Amino acid sequence: MRAALIQLNTGDDPAANLPVTLDLLRQAAVGGATLLLTPEATNIITPDRDRQRAVLLPEEGDPTLAALRTAALELGVWLSIGSLSLRHDDPAEERFANRSFLIAPDGGIAARYDKIHMFDVNIGAGESFCESAAFRPGDRALVAQGPCPMGLTICYDLRFPGLYRRLARAGAKILTVPAAFHPRTGEAHWHVLLRARAIETGCFVLAAAQTGTHPAPHSPDRKPRESYGRSLAVAPWGEVLADAGTEPGVTLADLDMAQVDDARARIPAWRHDPLVWGP
Repeated sequence: MRAALIQLNTGDDPAANLPVTLDLLRQAAVGGATLLLTPEATNIITPDRDRQRAVLLPEEGDPTLAALRTAALELGVWLSIGSLSLRHDDPAEERFANRSFLIAPDGGIAARYDKIHMFDVNIGAGESFCESAAFRPGDRALVAQGPCPMGLTICYDLRFPGLYRRLARAGAKILTVPAAFHPRTGEAHWHVLLRARAIETGCFVLAAAQTGTHPAPHSPDRKPRESYGRSLAVAPWGEVLADAGTEPGVTLADLDMAQVDDARARIPAWRHDPLVWGP
């Protein structure tokens, strides 16, 4: 299977972001990829909650989701939309959803996953984040039936290894970790955590990432967001198959799914954890 990591520098205008994403998807398909993956917050990144309230729509009315479903159909590919920021399905909920989608080659929605772990942190140097103030966390882990069983996660989920053990135990052979990692935490932890999740579970880990300083022309008085980039594909034994660096674009990685069974047979630690699985 050939996978394509789509690395983006998403700004605060979903209508401007969409053509860039569609062009990169087409490039990936031309390159022979049959599983395409975009990062967290594919439709919008903004430091301004008022901007979110002004432009975000429910799932059924979101133009980015509709266009990406059409693209998957036209290209005949599986498409993992890392996440979209959406108005929540619950009309009483004022917070938004940070929702990942797996789109089938017929354009249908094969799976949805709402990010469970919210990025509520103080990383130092005067920078703190409270994702839970704007987004409602999900409450359900998910293995999706795509081109092979896929465990869907998003960004800060990466720091919770028990989630990945459970996904592997439930049958996942690929783990997706779309992200908009902060440069400070990315420099320290991105590579090592992704490699660890692969080694611990014997899964391929595919992490499409946001990169660079995100354009925010609609909020010129706010400090713009920055992301670490370096989308990674990691093999079940922990080797880095591909590293996208810091520029937006397409990074291809060929996955030999036999490596999953091989890694698990050599060190089956994913089945040897009584604290997670019980006797």
